[in-house]
Amino acid sequence: MNATSPEAAAPGRIVLLTTSHRVAPGLLSWPAWQALRSADRVLCADGAHPQLPYLREAGIPVDEAAPTAQELIDACAGGRTVVVVATGEGEPALTDGLARLAGTGRVAMPELELLPASYDLPGARLLDLVQVMDRIRVECPWSSQQTHKGLAKYGIEEAYELVEAIEDGDRDELREELGDVLLQVVFHSRIAEEDPEAPFSIDDVAGGIVTKLIHRHPHVFGDETATTPEEVKEHWLRTKAEEKRRESVTEGIPLGQPGLALAAKLASRVRTVGLDVPLPTGDGIGYELLAMAVRAEAAGVDPEAALRVAARAYRDAVRAAEGVPS
Repeated sequence: MNATSPEAAAPGRIVLLTTSHRVAPGLLSWPAWQALRSADRVLCADGAHPQLPYLREAGIPVDEAAPTAQELIDACAGGRTVVVVATGEGEPALTDGLARLAGTGRVAMPELELLPASYDLPGARLLDLVQVMDRIRVECPWSSQQTHKGLAKYGIEEAYELVEAIEDGDRDELREELGDVLLQVVFHSRIAEEDPEAPFSIDDVAGGIVTKLIHRHPHVFGDETATTPEEVKEHWLRTKAEEKRRESVTEGIPLGQPGLALAAKLASRVRTVGLDVPLPTGDGIGYELLAMAVRAEAAGVDPEAALRVAARAYRDAVRAAEGVPS
């Protein structure tokens, strides 16, 4: 073969192989293994890359090298294929250099392929949150001293802020507040791991709710059927009753919630099971509010949310009277 043959002049191929640190090392896609096995050369700038031991165990030689863009192009001369195992940063200097050379129009560029060897599944960033929380719990002077009781007030505050974001219809604020609520769950779970008598982890929390959801959705995960929201609710209440074995429909209703919400929840339980319970009578605005909350619940209105809407309108009226823009 002479130097002017098409094979010698072929620019070759560069494969940039990316992996996710959230997937166990060595678990690569079949196209990735094919590319690695067929490559003329495999390079990696990071000698401590978690994939390297597994590649070498599979018989794939890897050169620890960080070539420049031009050096990489030269390595592909003659139609050779070079696989670059990307570091966690994704090799921005190398890809920027290749883009600059391609932009000159004076360089015969190899074929460039970006090949995800492993990628994140939905929910993968939750693993990052758990790892960050682990480190904060150990290294942060404030976070390391927190307890379930000490954090309780923040859980209430974040829940209210989430409700406000929903009512405002602000999508960016909603995403942020959901993150703050999620932080409370992860924080409490991390604290719970340290309990000397009854420890549990975020995995136990997630496992418990997964089991509950599957059990309470027999129309999705089982043989039962449900075609309307009412039938779904019937399944949910029936399976919940079987799980809890409660003596009273009032069990499990948190008494510390706002008064209107508490009254509506009690009324909902009573109406669902078909109990005929006369409303208590007495003097004072409390009994009048109770009757209004029960009436609202029966009409399908959340009295707590309705009052918040009215209160916000009242706030706007106050600001208007003060001459303050809403």
